[in-house]
Amino acid sequence: MATYVDRTYFRDLATAAPTTVCRGGRCGYEPSTTSYTLGLWGDEYCIDWTAETIERTTATAPPVHDYFHLFIIYYLLLSKDMTVLGEWISEKDLPGGTTFFRGPHLLPTNLISDRFGNDLDNFASCCGALGGTPLAMADAAFRFQITPDMPVAVLYWAGDEDFPAEAKILYDRGVIEVLPLDIVFALAVEVCARIGGAGRER
Repeated sequence: MATYVDRTYFRDLATAAPTTVCRGGRCGYEPSTTSYTLGLWGDEYCIDWTAETIERTTATAPPVHDYFHLFIIYYLLLSKDMTVLGEWISEKDLPGGTTFFRGPHLLPTNLISDRFGNDLDNFASCCGALGGTPLAMADAAFRFQITPDMPVAVLYWAGDEDFPAEAKILYDRGVIEVLPLDIVFALAVEVCARIGGAGRER
């Protein structure tokens, strides 16, 4: 299913040139079908623009959040690849981010902190199982390669008598040039849901 994806995205994909969409081998395309296959975060997805569906073809669990489908099709339609600049920024550092990422667009990082509390070892184990590589940041931090050209970092601080446990998501500064704020939000929701183990829906 792809309930959060506007149908215009599928129409745009239908008219896009496969050589552009698949540039550099970033995805697969079979001329006899109406679908692309795309690898993201260790899984493979089939995007069929005729059926207007986005389905994960690998058998891993749990299911992805519907918002991730929006990220998937937008990523396919990107007109250029992201340049990784090697500088981590938060959602508030994105142009317009301070205003956008609040209220209904507040990142649900509480899904992560609610699950792990002060258990840094459990957090590290979970992140490792999801393909994360350790970073020397916060009390614990991991880098996830969501796409070949788009990394995300998840930072974690254990709580104490004054402050509760806290999680934070960082992006490479290069994301400013390729993703609008709503697509950054869609990606962040999946990161929080997948690591937090809660809040998923089909």
